[in-house]
Amino acid sequence: MVTHSTSAVTTLFEKFGPGERTRIERGVAQVAARWKLVDGTHEEFEKFCQERFVATGPDLVRLLARIEGALEQINGHLYEMHRTLRRHSDLAGDDFPGIDDMLATFDPAPDLSEQFYRQKLAFVALLNFERATLDSMLKEGAGWDVDRWAEVRVAQAFGARIPKELAEKARKVGHECQQWVSHFHIPVGTLVDSTGKRWFSTDRALLTHWLVREEIKAQYNDPAGLPRQRALASVMARAIDGGVPNAIMNRSASENWDPQHNTIGGIAIQPDETMGLARYERWIEQFNLAREFDAHYPEHPTAIARKFELAREMSERDVERLLTDLLDHPMRKDLAVYLRKRLGRDLEPFDIYFDDIAEARPASELDTAVATKFPDEKAFQAALPQVLRGLGYSAEDSDFLGSRIKVEIARGSGHAMRPLLTEYGAWLRTSRLKDQLGWDGFDTAMHELGHNLEQLCSTYFAPRPALRNVPNTACTEAFAFLYQSLGKRVLGIEATDGAERAFAIDSVQTMLAACQIAGPSLLELHVWRWLYANPTATAVALRTEVLAIADRLWKRFYQRDFGADSYRLLAAYQHMIGHPLYLADYTLGHVMSHQIRSFMRTKDIATETRRITSIGRLTPELWMKRAVGEGISVAPLATESARALEVLTR
Repeated sequence: MVTHSTSAVTTLFEKFGPGERTRIERGVAQVAARWKLVDGTHEEFEKFCQERFVATGPDLVRLLARIEGALEQINGHLYEMHRTLRRHSDLAGDDFPGIDDMLATFDPAPDLSEQFYRQKLAFVALLNFERATLDSMLKEGAGWDVDRWAEVRVAQAFGARIPKELAEKARKVGHECQQWVSHFHIPVGTLVDSTGKRWFSTDRALLTHWLVREEIKAQYNDPAGLPRQRALASVMARAIDGGVPNAIMNRSASENWDPQHNTIGGIAIQPDETMGLARYERWIEQFNLAREFDAHYPEHPTAIARKFELAREMSERDVERLLTDLLDHPMRKDLAVYLRKRLGRDLEPFDIYFDDIAEARPASELDTAVATKFPDEKAFQAALPQVLRGLGYSAEDSDFLGSRIKVEIARGSGHAMRPLLTEYGAWLRTSRLKDQLGWDGFDTAMHELGHNLEQLCSTYFAPRPALRNVPNTACTEAFAFLYQSLGKRVLGIEATDGAERAFAIDSVQTMLAACQIAGPSLLELHVWRWLYANPTATAVALRTEVLAIADRLWKRFYQRDFGADSYRLLAAYQHMIGHPLYLADYTLGHVMSHQIRSFMRTKDIATETRRITSIGRLTPELWMKRAVGEGISVAPLATESARALEVLTR
């Protein structure tokens, strides 16, 4: 870092005049903040500033386009390399132990962030364009035009100087944690409920937490479903506290496994016979990794600050307030009354997962409906242009977008991968049953299709390369939830209720889903705050605190309606291990997707999807204002959910 840059500023004032004063002072300060001895002497620093500062005018416009184009190609091609290298780790099927992980973590440019500085490209950008803070973007961004936003995004592309060794460690730890999550399938062939009945095939295993949760949801229309739900919730509890027996995980046990009492063949499982602290050891690995990055981000010295202010571009305070406003909203009491009437019994903790209030078909019937139209993932991919036509897209857009999505089966949970260059397409990854796509796979595919449509539109139709993408992951989750809600329409089995009732159902389902994930979102934030306050915590201490936080949040926000929770379901989500501090984006996504769906009620979904996803990468708040005319708020969702209950109880 250069501490004295006054002479460089003075020289540039003399050369370019007072009209460039603000740009000169800001640019020299931005370069000085990151200039190290390895970059050159003080004299070389001054020479660089004098030679590389570009005055406002045509040359500055050209400079922006040059750097923007360079970043597009560098980042785009490296991303495509990485996307291809990790495909075998991501996909189910052809497993090559020892090789797939090596390819997935291979990086052809491991010290790219440092090379941007060593080869001075970053310094050219920082000298000439403002690297705006979140505060200035929130206060001033509404008045910026597309080119001004592009300048800001180009400057922001050059952030911390991350040592190559740390970048390599981050890839390794991140990949290992994600692989641990994606391989954490709990065998349930010997699982029994409180009646002593098995109901899964002997070779069945459920990815935790995703497929365990989906199986809980699938039991609502089965007369024998309640004991099964309790057993499955107990499976979730064992995954949370580390109590899953080793004999279950390695399939050496053939006698009945009762997860509620954690017995196999009636014999209690001892702590040293379980998977133990593995989950929390991975969590601590992620935290320790984050702490190594802290020193390189003096303006954002915690993973929490970086996630909220840099990645999410929303303040921690604002997001936490949104989560608590949602969970504290008085209409939730009426919602619980409705659910009790709907289910015909008192609510239990796992009922936080119930969100399909329009469901009147058993899981087998849904699987059959999917099989009739989309026997497998290849059939779904081939039908995508026609699916988009059915959702109102023009023939041209349907063919253009539908032909650029490749559908594959993920090794773990479903996910979507965008293109960063226009010569590439998007990848959609989902799950499937052994011999068919099935409802769960199709439902996930519709969620990922929403991601893909956002990804393609925000790549191909953005105003310029620097503004491709949406502001943060919550924005893309909004479209994922929107299109997931259209699954039954695509299958041709959507309820024949009128538009008012259909929107009422959608509103209530979204409110339920948002409230369900808001608790885990808060839990994760509280856990990370605790970790920063207790940086030397052991895995044992972390597990104890996670369970305690789950209890505290449950008592405050859920116990009134769902009763006491011995399972600690708020701690179930495996994103906490594989994708730290991501969960709040799901809650924001539900809130924002409802605002978007509400806005689209009288508009064409296809037209508005393309328009909104083409706005460009502004801040989420400004993006929402331009998308639907108002900022991010839980009020529309809560208010319309309350009205929806009136419609549904007529």
